[in-house]
Formats: sequence, C-alpha cells, structure tokens
Amino acid sequence: MDLVLSSCGYHTELFASAEEFISAAPTLEAACLVVDIQLGEISGVELIRALCLEDFAVPVIFITGSHDDLHRRQAMELGCAAFLLSHFPQSG
Repeated sequence: MDLVLSSCGYHTELFASAEEFISAAPTLEAACLVVDIQLGEISGVELIRALCLEDFAVPVIFITGSHDDLHRRQAMELGCAAFLLSHFPQSG
C-alpha cells in the first residue's frame, strides 16, 4: 500500500504495530488512515475505537483480505470512510 500511495504523490508513514501508532498518534497530523483489520495484538477496529476515545478523529479506510461481516459492521459503526476487501486469486 505504501508504494501505491507514494507513487501517487502522497506522503506516507508506516508503523510496525497498532501499539506503535498509538504511541505516536498525539504528535501526528494525519489526513487519513489506511488500517488493516488484522494487526496482531489488537484489531484495526480496536485501534480506531481507542483513537476515538482520545479524540484522534481522521477519515479511516479499512482494508482486509478476510471477509467478515462483523468487522465490516463494526468499522461502519465507527464511521469509516471506506472498507476495502482484497480478493486474491486462489492458486492451485
């Protein structure tokens, strides 16, 4: 995702984990977040929920390779700007 956005002229900043982003969030001036649903220790939905509690409100685009109606519904309830489902061809 970083290469795609950078090639279109957008400045991007990557974080290794949701926890790393939460630590940096107070000093960031993000115009938009692109967040994967599956992050590791906490989900993308949990990350955005935590940011909302801290009044860190920016448009969010969720991406995922796993179709899960619960995650989609939760993301929409948090007011996400978009929910993108990746479809990769099955090999074999």
